[in-house]
Amino acid sequence: MLITSRDNSLLRQARAVRDGKVDKLIFIEGLRLSEEALHSNLSLEAVIFSEEIAKKPKAARVINSLSKICARLVSVSEKLLESISFTKTPQGIIVLAQRPDTSEARLAHNIHDLPLVVIVHQLNNPVNVGAILRTAEAAGATGVIATKNTTDPFSPKALRGAMGSAFRLPIWNGASYREAIEFCHNKGILSVCAAATARLAYTEINWARACALILGPESTGLAVSEINAASEAVRIPMQGSVESLNVSVAAGILLYEAVRQRQAAEHQRRAEA
Repeated sequence: MLITSRDNSLLRQARAVRDGKVDKLIFIEGLRLSEEALHSNLSLEAVIFSEEIAKKPKAARVINSLSKICARLVSVSEKLLESISFTKTPQGIIVLAQRPDTSEARLAHNIHDLPLVVIVHQLNNPVNVGAILRTAEAAGATGVIATKNTTDPFSPKALRGAMGSAFRLPIWNGASYREAIEFCHNKGILSVCAAATARLAYTEINWARACALILGPESTGLAVSEINAASEAVRIPMQGSVESLNVSVAAGILLYEAVRQRQAAEHQRRAEA
């Protein structure tokens, strides 16, 4: 297939987005994530797909749907797609999209009477960040705050782990830790940090109120000053010689305790009505 100079410009742009050199765009790879982007009302810049994947019925339907909302579609060979792919094995389709709004205002707009916010502070593993976003959405979280020096929630690896949750959850990206704590205080949200040294177990506090769960760096956890800045600190009891859990696993345990308590409180309220 003949690649025009305009197409070559697009391929160079795709590599730059893939490598995090274009702040306004995100790099979405794979049919499943492309479908999620399609259904999440993202503003699409371009779609690049292989000649082979276009022959598959499901992929052809997705590409056709994408063509209705994105004017720039380019079909390339598998080899050429491999040159811009983030993964070792090309996924057949790449979408470049406008980065969603990651402002404080967007998160604030979604705060309701009983918010459940997740704060990820200086997490550097994009796989963990993506998994936390996915779990947060599944648990019904209101939104996420990703502090400065946390890996980009919209990096290709984080997007794969989130499986579309990053497109839908309100995410305030780039806040300082102090700003995140102040946001919670101003909104009447209890800030609860996960800390191995905490006196209370995670089941010993009331999650059935406005809460924010704070998760710290994978290797060191939160600093003492950061723990002290939060309203509460909780730990997950562990047996044997295990010192800590993977941060995304810990997030799942804590978030679903919040879900359990909130559901129990709602059932109690209805029973008393």
